[in-house]
Amino acid sequence: MPRINQIPDDEQAGFDAKVKELEEWWKSPRQAHIKRPYSATRIALLAGVLPQKYASSDMALKLWEQLNEHRKNGTHEMTFGVTDPIIASQMAKYQETLYVSGALYTVPKVVDKIFKSQVWHSQRQSHYRMLQPKEKRAELENWDYLTPIVADGDMGFGGLTSTVKMTKLFVEAGVAMFHLDDLAIGKKKFTVGMGRTVVPTSEYLDRLTAARMQIDIMGADTMLLCRCDVDHSEFITDVIDPRDHKYVQGATVAVKSLQDTLREAAEGGSPDLLATRKEWIKNAELCTFDEAVKKVASESEYKAYVSKLGSGTNSLKDMRAAAKETVSQEVFFDWDLPRSREGQFFYKSCVSAIIERALLAAPLGDVTWARMDMPNWSDLVEFHVAIRKVYPERLFAFGYTGDYDYPKAGFSPEAVKSLPSDLAKMGVAWQVQPIWALQGLNYQTQKFAKLWRERGIEGYVEEIQKPALATSPMTDGFEKPSYSGSYLCDAFWDTVAVRDVGEGPSGTAS
Repeated sequence: MPRINQIPDDEQAGFDAKVKELEEWWKSPRQAHIKRPYSATRIALLAGVLPQKYASSDMALKLWEQLNEHRKNGTHEMTFGVTDPIIASQMAKYQETLYVSGALYTVPKVVDKIFKSQVWHSQRQSHYRMLQPKEKRAELENWDYLTPIVADGDMGFGGLTSTVKMTKLFVEAGVAMFHLDDLAIGKKKFTVGMGRTVVPTSEYLDRLTAARMQIDIMGADTMLLCRCDVDHSEFITDVIDPRDHKYVQGATVAVKSLQDTLREAAEGGSPDLLATRKEWIKNAELCTFDEAVKKVASESEYKAYVSKLGSGTNSLKDMRAAAKETVSQEVFFDWDLPRSREGQFFYKSCVSAIIERALLAAPLGDVTWARMDMPNWSDLVEFHVAIRKVYPERLFAFGYTGDYDYPKAGFSPEAVKSLPSDLAKMGVAWQVQPIWALQGLNYQTQKFAKLWRERGIEGYVEEIQKPALATSPMTDGFEKPSYSGSYLCDAFWDTVAVRDVGEGPSGTAS
């Protein structure tokens, strides 16, 4: 291959200019709030030689303006989960954003499919409008089909290399924003039930850093949503990060390990291992180290212990040393005894843990989402108020689950109705019902399937076709040429045939 003949001084000057361009970009209103743990020089070294332009940036800038406008006004965007381009095209009439969730690498592919359909709808609508006389266009439909897409990146689908690859796919697909969470790979739980497992704080921050790095390498404005799933988590995978130590639970009674207890129960033919587990937890008197100290210390000793620790990060080693100096009784605490068969440590979920992680993650992303599947109002207020004290202009997201019993949790019908606006007042500008694509679509399909079986074409005509054709404007479908793209198709062939606007029978103005 040909050798590049380049003067080193010119090469260095070009590189320095690239670094300066990055530094100026990072000072822009869109980027200034992000605090990167790496330099512009590092990103310039990693960036490709040929600059690229991504639609993801345009969509992200659009979303950034939308959400900040909501934040300033105390209003909110309400959207729901979608995986189908046809449904996405109808959402554009009522929603400002779309939410795409799924599994593995299917999400970037679905984003790509929906985004391409958005571009097509914008193209065929613009073409149809411009065929009509100017004075008639005000009466025509004119929807903004380029609805920003927010996507679910889960936990990154593997190590940091996988996170980087996934980020690249998202940017290339046209996503406006995607979120990464702190759940453990291979141990993710989708409900509030037993077993939700988070990774150490350091691993979570590494994921976000990897995604932010790849976005910067691509020179994109793609937004990153930092989702924290600590709420109601039961386990943490590792204790490598001292910042997590005060939330790790251990046995405070010298008992046989949980693993050995469960194994022996299984070998003995126990019919209910969950009951055995529950009894073990009770007998082991599971709690955090701070709680273990409080159990054996006097009031003055515990105050001395807390004072000795101070307000910084303390590892278990630090806490043990502080207790030894301030508490007369020995503090028994063993966080290995309760470890699960997979090696997970028991974790105490609480609002302070969520707040701490969210504050650490915030500088790497643009929006914060504390996944609180059980929306305890006092917890929600405590979390958002705490984050806004540090980041007053922070954007927040919130997801509504499909099975949460609001009345049982004490929410009156009025409180449920006002929940979106009440959240918006705390900066929750983006709100989503993630599983409509599953729960809602299944429910509606089931209703129609039953109708079709029981009433056949008569039921379809009466319940679907007539109402759809009677809407104004008519519900989109293939009987509506302006939506189905027939005008655009004709225009392609007219152009190939060198028939200009106004010359042919393709429906163009003459």
